[in-house]
Amino acid sequence: MRWDGGKRGGNIEDRRGMGPVAAGGVGIGGLVLAAIGYFVFGISPSDTLGALQQTGAGQEQSQEGFRGTPQDRDAQFVDVIEQSTTDVWSAEFKARGRAYQRPAAVVLYDQSTGTGCGLGQSAMGPFYCPADEKVYLDLSFWQELSGRFGAQGEAARAYVIAHEIGHHVQKLTGQTDRAERMGARGADSGSVRLELQADCYAGVWVAHAAEASGGAVSLTAQDIEDGLGAAAAVGDDTLQRQAQGQVMPDTFTHGTSAQRMRWFRTGAESGDPAACDTFGVNRL
Repeated sequence: MRWDGGKRGGNIEDRRGMGPVAAGGVGIGGLVLAAIGYFVFGISPSDTLGALQQTGAGQEQSQEGFRGTPQDRDAQFVDVIEQSTTDVWSAEFKARGRAYQRPAAVVLYDQSTGTGCGLGQSAMGPFYCPADEKVYLDLSFWQELSGRFGAQGEAARAYVIAHEIGHHVQKLTGQTDRAERMGARGADSGSVRLELQADCYAGVWVAHAAEASGGAVSLTAQDIEDGLGAAAAVGDDTLQRQAQGQVMPDTFTHGTSAQRMRWFRTGAESGDPAACDTFGVNRL
């Protein structure tokens, strides 16, 4: 994957090294984020809540880190990919007569940090908080992505970032509210349709990244396969089979591995956000 020459937007809020926030108790925010941990990566809510209690976490806390372009390579990668998604989605929104507003920030943190959705914890993996319009990422997740999920390479990491930015696009277009009205669990739920659409939006970014960056950010056919591998690794059926030895479609929140790969490929091959209408199809 090519990205070294990509533009750095500086839309990074670096809270690394600030340490976990002590807040006392778990609270509603902790419950919300425990749900995110389960919905995204199949982490037991009890495990997340236990970790939150150990860090004294759970209530929203005000934290501000360094704003701008970080100096280390891993963080610069995040910066470049976020800027690339901004370039792509700005063009897509403009073509439809709208103005794209980028996320408030991508927050890099260690262990736990305050968010508009409660206190985030690294065990939950990357997530988007619609309340403050920020993406939250503990960079240690890259080791989890390659080690636990077997998704190797920078393209797999870029897929994760583009997927979370996809959730921001959904917030701007009203799809997040639409999903909430449909329900949060089950193979045909609003949550599954929302997540598969975010996968498709990640594919849309792949399709336009090179053009939007003048070739500075681009992905090869193998990179796209790596992205597909990352999508497959976090399918509900795959995660449930690994965690409990059986698949329970009634508890799905993100879709199967096959569905996640199919919708990512749909976005990458079409380059058209309209092709990502997971809410308007009968077969996911």
